[in-house]
Amino acid sequence: MALSEGNGRQEDEEELRWAAIERLPTYERLRKGLLRQIVDDGSVTYNEVDVSKLGLQEKKQLMDGMLKVIEDDNEHFLTRIRDRIDRVGIEIPKIEVRFEHLTIEGKVYVGSRALPTLLNATLNTVEKILGFFRLAPSKKRKIQILKDVSSIVKPSSDLLMTLAVQSTGKITYCGHELNEFVPQKTCAYISHHDLHTGGMTVRETLDFSGRCLGVGKTYEMIKELERREKGARIKPDFDIDAFMKAVAVAGQETSLLTDYVLKFLSLFMASIPSILASNLHQTLRFAPISPKNTEML
Repeated sequence: MALSEGNGRQEDEEELRWAAIERLPTYERLRKGLLRQIVDDGSVTYNEVDVSKLGLQEKKQLMDGMLKVIEDDNEHFLTRIRDRIDRVGIEIPKIEVRFEHLTIEGKVYVGSRALPTLLNATLNTVEKILGFFRLAPSKKRKIQILKDVSSIVKPSSDLLMTLAVQSTGKITYCGHELNEFVPQKTCAYISHHDLHTGGMTVRETLDFSGRCLGVGKTYEMIKELERREKGARIKPDFDIDAFMKAVAVAGQETSLLTDYVLKFLSLFMASIPSILASNLHQTLRFAPISPKNTEML
């Protein structure tokens, strides 16, 4: 009886704390969350915290509460985030290319002329010059790559460039036809040739990269998520709410996402021999991310 009364009183306190957060102005509300704490008697309580000012111990409490055993809890953790977003009908931005009755043709050399030899390269150059002055016809032959195809695909920059210049048929990119924008400007290839200061730790490197990347549209998404939940009288999972708010705050020197990534690194370190792990720790400490490190891994 006393236990049930204690649990009921604890739930009432949590409801009051959450109600107080909901009454705050939007800017302050998106920086407040409830952090789970386990008291001496083993009971669980939630205290109000500013997610933009979480200390190392508070971050550890939050991550340990959600990911006690990362190889077992990670999928459940990601599912909880997705369920919260889906529950209020928010759609994550997607890139989609649709094409109907698409036909793609190209002109290429065939046979021995298609081989990448010095002779062929010379002949191709001469032929191009003569063709420019209309002194000789091109030896290229027209081939059909696709014929009357309809589908939905995930785009790449090469695909969009191909669709833009060598195709016929109806093509839409996120609902827009190719004559409404420049396809080549929608995607870019960025080489993973990362160079960082050798004296930085892995945590410092990830935090620096995170600040360069920014939070994007995450803050606006969290704002809309909170608005819809409030309108539908939905009380979120306090741990997930605190995590999502913490990673949506811009301008932080260190991000909670770094702690999340480091948990995976610790799992990786635990799965390799101790001698190799020791050497890898030294490598990651003094030269965290570089092409040489990638080769060693």
